Amino acid sequence: MALSKDKKQAVVDEVSKALQSSKMTVVAQYQGTTVKAIQQLRRDSRAGGTKLRVVKNRLVVKALQSVDTLKEVDTSALTGQLLYAFNDADEVAPAQALAAFAKQNPTIEFVGAITAQGKFISADEVKALATLPSRDQLIGQVLATLTSPLNDVVSGLSGNLHALLDGIEAKAS
Repeated sequence: MALSKDKKQAVVDEVSKALQSSKMTVVAQYQGTTVKAIQQLRRDSRAGGTKLRVVKNRLVVKALQSVDTLKEVDTSALTGQLLYAFNDADEVAPAQALAAFAKQNPTIEFVGAITAQGKFISADEVKALATLPSRDQLIGQVLATLTSPLNDVVSGLSGNLHALLDGIEAKAS
């Protein structure tokens, strides 16, 4: 069923708001993916704060042109059946959600991504982003690195104390 002009404008407005608020919008082809699989992808993505939309590319191009910072985005790759993954909290989450889903459903293929600064990045760069650890994992790794010397000192002192006590106990016996 064709959309009326008012409904198309509403979709363009909604997509332009999503593009403005999103830190990164990942674009992927979904041709050959079942509706049930797409619904599962939406549920899985929602857990990480990622919203998926299937929108006509023509309307996405209009939405990009309506946003000042995104007017210069290269839209030549926006062809075929595409889905758009938006996330306003995390740059890497949309790529990770789609990459995790693509492991079970190889019909999902990255096309690229649109950054908040208005740059279109390639599918290979998106795949590289998808392999990065999440923000929380990175914070945990930094904290572990910072506390590691302290843990080593405590372990060393603890070992020396135990050896000293064992020596005293051996002399007392």
